[in-house]
Amino acid sequence: MVTTLATLKNTSRPKKNVKRVGRGLGSGLGKTCGRGEKGAGSRSGYKRRHTYEGGQFRMFMKIPFRGFNNKVFTERYETINLDQIHDMFADHETVNAKTLFEKGYTDDCHARVKILGNGELTKKVKIQANAFTKSAEEKLQQAKIHFEVIQK
Repeated sequence: MVTTLATLKNTSRPKKNVKRVGRGLGSGLGKTCGRGEKGAGSRSGYKRRHTYEGGQFRMFMKIPFRGFNNKVFTERYETINLDQIHDMFADHETVNAKTLFEKGYTDDCHARVKILGNGELTKKVKIQANAFTKSAEEKLQQAKIHFEVIQK
């Protein structure tokens, strides 16, 4: 099928019904056009602030700020399982944040990496990570695969 201007359709969003205002009292949107009687909302150029409550003290300003949150200081890790390493890497390759970034596994080449113990790893790779689970350490020791914990 050939695409022409006549066959183009707007598929990005559904068509909205147009509100026809100021067409007499019988339409339901005559006289004040659905804006009410007086006040800022009835005037042209009015913009509504989401938190504005008509001059009343705003709810978010009434709620007390209490406590302290450690979320900013949490250490975030990119996690990877042993079976994923087995699928992604060949023998004698190095597994670290930089190589995971090059293979498209992470978005940050300086990310902290944690190795999880799900699956089996039989390939002889060298693993450099910031953290290992106990099960991952046990499986790597049994398979005699070299791994080291790097500090950041």
